[in-house]
Amino acid sequence: MMDIKEDLSIYLIEDSIVDFSSPKIQALASSLARGVNSDEDIARHCFLFVRDNINHTGDHKDNITTLKASEVLQHTTGWCYAKSILLAALLRANNIPTGFCYQRLSCGEYKDDVYCLHGLNAIYLKEYGWYRVDARGNKEGIDAQFTPPMEKLAFELQDAESDLEGIYSSPLDEVIEALKYNKTYEDMTNNFPDIKQ
Repeated sequence: MMDIKEDLSIYLIEDSIVDFSSPKIQALASSLARGVNSDEDIARHCFLFVRDNINHTGDHKDNITTLKASEVLQHTTGWCYAKSILLAALLRANNIPTGFCYQRLSCGEYKDDVYCLHGLNAIYLKEYGWYRVDARGNKEGIDAQFTPPMEKLAFELQDAESDLEGIYSSPLDEVIEALKYNKTYEDMTNNFPDIKQ
């Protein structure tokens, strides 16, 4: 999908947010890779775990905002951005380069006439190169899947919606700030991160 000729090591780094040396993340990353040989199968297991076992905070109206991967795992909830952080941590713990991607979508589900960023991941698979996945969580009308090389994301772009170009090695500052300072469901729905293009 995307051909980026750069050093993949930047997509394997750990920082205070993608904190994959956390013992619980290490244990989970190891268990998801157990008995599996290919990077594609490890990535599939990690994707399915985050998609299906971590609540999407907005869907469940959980009144907590998680940021660091270890927090997302501990509380088993996260907005799309936080779920993408946990997925990156699990994959990087398994030495699979993983980046962050964003779409600018209508947030009409929460507020009328508002646009916001939506967070997802790009995974570097040896057989296919960069492959985008969306682990936000499925529900009626949303059916994100792991089917490389074909993308099956949560949302198809509508009028005035767009993909942000590029694969980022860490979450955007606007996303980190939103997760850091909007602690409740109501706070976040009133202050979604956005970048006007």
